[in-house]
Amino acid sequence: MNHSDRMEDVEKNAFRIRPGSYDDLPAMTRLLQELFTVETGFSVNTQKQRCGLQMLLDSSSAGVWVAERCGRVVGMVTVQLLVSTAEGGLSGLLEDLVVSSAYRRRGLGKALLHAAVRWSREQGAVRIQLLADGRNVPALIFYRKQDWKQTSMIALRRS
Repeated sequence: MNHSDRMEDVEKNAFRIRPGSYDDLPAMTRLLQELFTVETGFSVNTQKQRCGLQMLLDSSSAGVWVAERCGRVVGMVTVQLLVSTAEGGLSGLLEDLVVSSAYRRRGLGKALLHAAVRWSREQGAVRIQLLADGRNVPALIFYRKQDWKQTSMIALRRS
């Protein structure tokens, strides 16, 4: 099934991909809670997640999209622009992609991912990257099916 077929499937099921807004903050915060139960390297802190989402919504170098069905937000994606010295240009960092478990396998993740990639390219990003939890096998399979390649880089973090 190609991308246009999948987008038609999204439309037929009355799903809509649109930019996120402040009105979506409660739903997006709930989606992050669902994501963080799978990605165990993160902990749920509603206040912190809401603050981060607000910062993304306020930023001209970030994009937020939601998947909506019958007025209810059931998925989201965020992306931020960074400068890549390796590429000598902008790079998109996909931060969060989550679809509520009840709405998965309907093309929403692919449509959200496409919106984030398209926006990044429109902003001039020459590369787009993401971090995925190595234990989240369904997510890894999903990204591979979308032609994302694993690199030899590893993530390190210091708080």
